[in-house]
Amino acid sequence: MQEFEAIQRIRRSLPPPPPTEVWIGDDTAVLSGMSGETLLAADLVVAGVHADLALVGLDDVGWKAVAVNVSDVAAMGGTPRYLVVSVAGPRGTDLDLLYAGISSAAATYGCSVVGGDLSSAPILVVAVTVVGDGGDGGRPPVLRSGASAGDTVFVTGPLGGSAAGLRLLRSGADEGPLVQAHRRPQARVAEGRAARDAGATAMIDVSDGFGADLGHLLDSSAVGAEIDEDALPVVEGATREEAWAGGEDYELVFTAPGPADRVISAFAGRRLRTPVAVGSITADVLHRPRANGWQHSWS
Repeated sequence: MQEFEAIQRIRRSLPPPPPTEVWIGDDTAVLSGMSGETLLAADLVVAGVHADLALVGLDDVGWKAVAVNVSDVAAMGGTPRYLVVSVAGPRGTDLDLLYAGISSAAATYGCSVVGGDLSSAPILVVAVTVVGDGGDGGRPPVLRSGASAGDTVFVTGPLGGSAAGLRLLRSGADEGPLVQAHRRPQARVAEGRAARDAGATAMIDVSDGFGADLGHLLDSSAVGAEIDEDALPVVEGATREEAWAGGEDYELVFTAPGPADRVISAFAGRRLRTPVAVGSITADVLHRPRANGWQHSWS
């Protein structure tokens, strides 16, 4: 059983959300509360699956565990606020070093660690839950499911850095921007807010690979897409295939209607990198780019 088949089976086995909320199936849940919409998401970082401890430090693992959760909030156009961090690991795990990375990332993204749990375990597992604000200026969170035919597909920055960094680490390199891209991925919170304010209709972060994550967005929106692979921005030193399928870049892919200039102006006004238009949404659900990327498997 592949990862997204398992998610859909779990989703169907549970009660559905009320009409005003979003539960399983997007980057975060969207919950209705007294103070507006609350975003809630959780992710795991597991040694040997998400991080090779022979190549990265425990502080890098702590950073990544926070950043990947914050990135889910960014993909909704939200703002991260609070983190709950639970750690299970073997005897001798340097918790001080691990939490140095967690604290550094929390400070960078302006959120607070408010609780969690500790347990012994055969391997290191870091589980983080993030709580964020979903509303700002009356605009709702951006779901994966809002793309329409004619929308332009944008990506917020060049891809392939993390996969290239892993490749270099495995070859013996220990420093440089590509290595740093793998060890300390960056969540694009400001870019997510800019995309939402520019009228983004759907959005997702690049965790599994551009092709795979775009596929999730297309599935949720019940649309197709025409993508110019030559237009996809590639980090210097990475290959085009690493940019397409490597994953763990945490740039944002989003769709928006109307002239691209309007979206570009929204980013320029905040002194952010210019997003790159890489294609367009079509009504033909069978018109799909290749969906290469990462999936967990239970078979």
